[in-house]
Amino acid sequence: MQVLGLKNSPFFFIFSVVMISLLSFKANDEKTIIVSKDGKGNFTTIQQAIDAVEEGTSVRTKIIIKPGTYREKVTVSATKSPIILIGEKAENTILVYGDHASKPNVEGKNIGTTGSSTLFIFSDNFSAKNITFQNDAGPVGQAVAVLTTGDKIAFENCRFLGFQDTLYTKGTQDNPDKSKTSRNYFKNCYIEGTTDYIFGAGTAVFEKCTIYSKKNASYVTAASTPEGTEFGYVFINCNLTGDASANSVYLGRPWRPFAKTVYINCAIDSTIKKEGWHNWSKPDAEKTTFYAEYNSTGDGANPSKRVFWSHQLTKDQAKKYSAKNILKGKDDWNFTKSFKSLFKK
Repeated sequence: MQVLGLKNSPFFFIFSVVMISLLSFKANDEKTIIVSKDGKGNFTTIQQAIDAVEEGTSVRTKIIIKPGTYREKVTVSATKSPIILIGEKAENTILVYGDHASKPNVEGKNIGTTGSSTLFIFSDNFSAKNITFQNDAGPVGQAVAVLTTGDKIAFENCRFLGFQDTLYTKGTQDNPDKSKTSRNYFKNCYIEGTTDYIFGAGTAVFEKCTIYSKKNASYVTAASTPEGTEFGYVFINCNLTGDASANSVYLGRPWRPFAKTVYINCAIDSTIKKEGWHNWSKPDAEKTTFYAEYNSTGDGANPSKRVFWSHQLTKDQAKKYSAKNILKGKDDWNFTKSFKSLFKK
C-alpha cells in the first residue's frame, strides 16, 4: 500500500497557509518602539514615539523607554490606539516638566491647573510601568504631573512626584456627558504631594501604594465624583505616611458635593488628623459625600475621633470594595490580565 506524501497534498498547502497567517497575526499583535536619548532607539523623545502610534486600531504599541531624564510635555490624544510605556525602573526613567497653573501662555493668560500637566492621557487603554512622572515646578500652586480622562488606564511600579495637585484623574470633570467612564488602576505606586495631590472625577483604585504627604501638606484627596457614580477613590492595602507634621493632614475634602473616597485595610501614620475629613467649608457636602474606612491601622487610625458624617464600614460592607468589583464595568475589564500580558518583555 502506498502512502501519499502530505507535503504534496492540497490539504498540506491549505494547512500551511493558515498556520503562516496565524503566526503572522500573532507576531504583529503588538508593535514595539524604542525611545533612547542617545539616539540608539527609534526616537529620542517620548512625544515622538506617541505621535508614531497608529490611530483607529486595536493593535497595541509597546514603547520601551531607555533610562534617562526626559524633560518634555507629552500628550496622548484620544484617538490613539492602545499604548504601553515601559521603563527599566522608576528611579532612572523619568518624564518631567515644570509648568504650573499661574504660568502665562502665548496669549498672556494663565495656563490653569489642567494646562500645567506634564503628561496628558486622553486615550483609552493606556498603561505604564517602571516610570517616574514628575512636575518639578515646586511649591508654587497647582502643578500637575499626570492628567487622565481616558478609560482603562493602568500604572504599575510608577512614581508620581509633585506638590499641589500631583495626580489629576480628571475623568468627566469638564465634560457635559457624565456617562463616560474613566477607570484608573494604580498598583505598587508611589504618590507624593502637599495639597489635594490626588484629585478629580475619575474612578480610581490604588492598591498597595505609598501615599506620601510632604512637608506642609494639608489634604491627600479632593474627589469630584459625579452624582450617581458608585465609586470614586478607593485605597486598598496602602501605606499613608510622609514627613508632614503630626496631626496636620486630612484624608480628603470634597471638590464637588458627591465626592467619594474610601480606605480599605490601610496603614495610616500620625501625619493624618484625628478627625480625618474636611468639608471644605461646605456644610451641605456633609450630607452628600461618602467618606469611609475599614480596618485602618496605625497612629493616624482613630475611628472614634473621625467626623460624625464619615463612615466606618462593616466587614460585609467592605466586601464590595475590591479592585475587581470597582473596575470591571459593563465590559468586564480584567486589569490583572492586562498587566500580565501587556508588560511581558
